[in-house]
Amino acid sequence: MSTSPDPLEDLRNALEELAARAREAGVEIELASEMSRLARELEARQRPEPMEPEEPMQHPGRFGMIGDSAPMQAVYSLIERVAASDVSVLVQGETGTGKELVARALHEHGERRDQPFLAENCAAVPANLLESELFGHTKGSFTGAVKDRPGHFVAASGGTVFLDEIGDMPLEMQAKLLRVLQDGEVRPVGSNSTVKVDVRVVAATHRDLAERSRTGEFREDLFFRLNVITIKLPALRERPGDIAHLARYFLARIGEEMGKPTRLEGEALAALEAWHWPGNVRELENELQRAVALSSGIIGKEDLSPRVLEALGDGD
Repeated sequence: MSTSPDPLEDLRNALEELAARAREAGVEIELASEMSRLARELEARQRPEPMEPEEPMQHPGRFGMIGDSAPMQAVYSLIERVAASDVSVLVQGETGTGKELVARALHEHGERRDQPFLAENCAAVPANLLESELFGHTKGSFTGAVKDRPGHFVAASGGTVFLDEIGDMPLEMQAKLLRVLQDGEVRPVGSNSTVKVDVRVVAATHRDLAERSRTGEFREDLFFRLNVITIKLPALRERPGDIAHLARYFLARIGEEMGKPTRLEGEALAALEAWHWPGNVRELENELQRAVALSSGIIGKEDLSPRVLEALGDGD
């Protein structure tokens, strides 16, 4: 019997030899059917055991935020302690650190979770429209006011209003907001009557409101009214170990959205961890979206932005 690296070829040779000997002894063997049966058995034995499905990758974090660094653990702890109360909260942090995520966490884990959550970026709305957005207006109160509109404080009554970038709110609006917080009622633009409201206010800013109060750019009395509890979000560069967690989370989500599973090479991760991320988590997400689009499924250093590679001295 000849030897062969193919087990089926060895089996065939053995069966043919067996059949020849059987014929010499006057015994007929159905070689084809026997070969088929034994081949199926051999294939079944050689087939690897099915792999157990992998556990979904867990991304450490809480309250819809990713990360388990000490600064983030402190944030989670404070959210947990104040979510159930109705006190005003001021969220401070650089652009892109996730201030609205904190506001939503306070709402969704508090007593008002079943009521509306409405957000407004005070820096994105022209000053002459911000009052209407927040407090509402009556029909005909200004050009374009074709019907009554309740405004966020009325529409979210019973729930939470999130005022993002409140440090950029004009001084005139600051005075009106302070009156709403003190009296618990709003007066829509063009109306002579007030409407009672019951909202929890969460405000956020990337500015130093204490300093702006000293310079007269922000009302000190409004600052004290908003600053009952302060939650300071750390910059991404102050969160050791969290870049890797965030990268895995974003790659899983972006890969699913693009239909392009992608992983990160070690050198690329080292470059991400070396960059100082002035745009914080939002900048990291944008960088990974770009890298997934450019990569062939494995993100290497060459798929990252030149500015990110500069941190490793590989910008050329």
